[in-house]
Amino acid sequence: MTAPVIEDLLRALTPQVLGALVRRYGQFEGCEDAVQEAVLAATVQWPAEGVPDNPRGWLVTVASRRFIDQLRSEHARRERESAAAAEVVPEDVPDTDDTLVLLFLCCHPTLTAASQTALTLRAVGGLTTAEIARAFLVPEATMAARISRAKQRIKAAGSSFRLPAGAEREERLRVVLHVLYLIFNEGYTASSGSELHRPDLAHEAIRLARMVRAQLPEDGEAAGLLALMLLTHARREARTTAGGDLVPLDEQDRTRWDRALIGEGTELVKAALAGPALGPYQLQAAIAATHADAATAEETNWPQVHALYLILERIAPNPMVTLNRAIALAEIKGPQAGLALLGTLDDDARMSGHHRLLSVRAHLLEKAGDPAAAYELYRRAAKATASIAEQRYLESRAGRVGTVPRSHRSPRTGTEGLAASTGSADRRDGHTSAACGVR
Repeated sequence: MTAPVIEDLLRALTPQVLGALVRRYGQFEGCEDAVQEAVLAATVQWPAEGVPDNPRGWLVTVASRRFIDQLRSEHARRERESAAAAEVVPEDVPDTDDTLVLLFLCCHPTLTAASQTALTLRAVGGLTTAEIARAFLVPEATMAARISRAKQRIKAAGSSFRLPAGAEREERLRVVLHVLYLIFNEGYTASSGSELHRPDLAHEAIRLARMVRAQLPEDGEAAGLLALMLLTHARREARTTAGGDLVPLDEQDRTRWDRALIGEGTELVKAALAGPALGPYQLQAAIAATHADAATAEETNWPQVHALYLILERIAPNPMVTLNRAIALAEIKGPQAGLALLGTLDDDARMSGHHRLLSVRAHLLEKAGDPAAAYELYRRAAKATASIAEQRYLESRAGRVGTVPRSHRSPRTGTEGLAASTGSADRRDGHTSAACGVR
């Protein structure tokens, strides 16, 4: 078995092994450290000696011994080092997969969204602290402290290792799905840095969403979230040029979209929409499926997209949803209609100076024949984003409209008020344009 295959196997087994230890010993932090040591031992031994017949049992046994060693003196632990792992005889390990329970624990409501995300990637995703720190462009020490504080908060909360029941379970599941949604969005459109994508995070979010879907096959929102990820990720190869520059949705080469992912995602959307309830992830997935169904940008069923955004706006009001609806509305009724809808966001405290609002308004002003106003807003949008790929794209749009002869430019009347938005939106607060199919 090759090293990459072993790495994939360990990543899949890590949450199962951690779940087994936490269920057995009840100490999340100590168990998590022991599992990481067991995984490290496996990465050294398995390529050289072969994968055990029962790899999960091997890891549980080694991790259990490491955990017990942690409770003893440092001297005793050193005496057992490496020899214990090399002579492991797998114990009988229950077949119960506690991954979902572990996800619920990592998404404990006492934690912030940032801590939930970091802890999920570490404990359930199997990423190292260094990998998570690199993904979010923070020092490893900062991420280690964040994860450590998260573990301590869970311990202080006295959480038991079990699936909550009834309404609490439903509420916690929504948090789990939201955390996976955030991980995917960061992987699909990085909030900062030189790269537009972080494929490792997107792949991990999809893997975990598949896991949740497998354990909760009747949940429409779990199916909807996975479908949304697959349909959105299917466009990844077409979203950038060879040089890494961003390509908007209407200019993408759709022959480069992954048809296998689109087929799987579309089938999931059909299944999700057939359920008794309708949630935001199902609707976003339906929007993504509508875009995927169009062979060209001109063939997009914009009335259907707009209708789905209207429903989404009613059941999950959010300024990013309204922003995306404005784009759809502009395709149906013209840029002035879209600009009028954007004007309703000017008093939203979350949208002040947000680069997505600025860039969409600039785009619609450009289509409406006001390149001067569009130029100014593209420049402002470029300065407002920390993503270098987005900065380059927005600067290029500004440069394009900036080349229009002054005599052909519309006077700046009626546009400055629209540009003076007065709010601020976190890109993770609800539904981003990346997930809603704008790019």
